[in-house]
Amino acid sequence: MSDLSKSELRRLDLTLLLIFLGLVRHRKAADVATDLGLTPSAISQALQRLRAVFKDELFLRHPYGLEPTATALALEQPVAQAVEALRGALGTARAFDPERAEGIVRIAALDGEQAVLVPPLTARLRAAAPGLRLSVLPFGRGQAAEALSDGRADLMLGVLWEPDPAMSSQLLYEEGFLVAGRSKALPQAPQVTLDDYCNADHILISPGGDLRGIVDTALEALGRSRRIVLGLPAFLPALAVAARCDAIVTLPARVARSFAPGFGLVLAEPPLTIRRFNISVFWHRRNDRDPRILWLRQQLAAIIP
Repeated sequence: MSDLSKSELRRLDLTLLLIFLGLVRHRKAADVATDLGLTPSAISQALQRLRAVFKDELFLRHPYGLEPTATALALEQPVAQAVEALRGALGTARAFDPERAEGIVRIAALDGEQAVLVPPLTARLRAAAPGLRLSVLPFGRGQAAEALSDGRADLMLGVLWEPDPAMSSQLLYEEGFLVAGRSKALPQAPQVTLDDYCNADHILISPGGDLRGIVDTALEALGRSRRIVLGLPAFLPALAVAARCDAIVTLPARVARSFAPGFGLVLAEPPLTIRRFNISVFWHRRNDRDPRILWLRQQLAAIIP
């Protein structure tokens, strides 16, 4: 592809560039139209203009959506950099106004952070920024980092043991663990002895499907073990199962305190030391000065008890 002439550059505008990036990332014109508040017809017309400017098909139609050509993929990074540079320039000159803001905020989070942080965040957004809509993406760490990098997510909530240098972060809270179960399973709650803990049936929350977690590593260091009878990918189903049998579940303290009582379960302190962890909000460094991202981070920090 040859360099664009001045006359060709004049045919480009910010909306065209945003549509181009949306098509590269979402691969579906309908999703881009929804995201940008445009009609499908406007997306189709914009694509024709983009093809004329760049003298390339850019996107090929397939049953599953649009497939970017090599030219489109080569253009993605420089176009994204140009858009982010302009966004940053506008951000420094204009403050974010939540009352007038519109659009979709996309946050990557697994179920623990979804359960603890999304309900109060949603309440704050509905009160302070009613034009913003919230979409939560159930991505694990690797997927979430990629989504931040390619613009599919604005923020990530959770843990990154080895954050990418391209990511920025802000600590929200430090988290520990509690044990939840029926009164019959935890008769000495809020305490449980190590022997009773090891002899009990356990439910493990394991998004990856492994029937081993950090509790098992801690028990192994003590020369002990436990019996895991069920692995589940999410916390609330685990609590629901614990409410129907005498198995116990070890889970993050904030999730336990917020939801276990609703299932009729009691709580106990773990009888061993389990490594604590930090829950943070992550974003891509290109958005360090983005006023919308800053405002969202402030709302998250404000809901931490």
